[in-house]
Amino acid sequence: MARSNTWDAIAYRPLGPPWEAVASLFRFAGAWTPDLESVAGGWGAWDGEALCGALLAERAGTSAMLHGPVVVAPSDAPPDAALEVADHLVADALAGVAADGIDTVFTRPQGLDRVWVRSGFIPVPEVELPGPLRGRPGVGLFGWRGGTALWSSTGRGASRPRSVPAR
Repeated sequence: MARSNTWDAIAYRPLGPPWEAVASLFRFAGAWTPDLESVAGGWGAWDGEALCGALLAERAGTSAMLHGPVVVAPSDAPPDAALEVADHLVADALAGVAADGIDTVFTRPQGLDRVWVRSGFIPVPEVELPGPLRGRPGVGLFGWRGGTALWSSTGRGASRPRSVPAR
């Protein structure tokens, strides 16, 4: 049976343990996977029965760190199909974390600036990252707060002394 050259039957739904399928997808794409016991949530994209995209979140209080999105598109998919799936996964994640009381989300951009900026993420300094979410590989840090690109340092990051006022 020939496969159509459109990739339009993608289904999206939350992920949960066990995380083996997600870990396998991340390994296939060569992406770093967080310790699966620390994963607080995940979002997935399916092409039929096959997991073709995933995004994971670690939580620390009212903050979270997103890992991914990892998307594996078939070779005959349209050029921007993988970015559309990534956009959808990020939108689902932001809706999910907001519903869980998370107000600040961080990620390593991994060359997906287009996806993150479109979703309201902005570059932020490393000092903003809460201690429990530090030490994750990658360069750069993007943050999202309450659905807006406006960012005000609140000192909730790592080691800002309380006597130093936020700017």
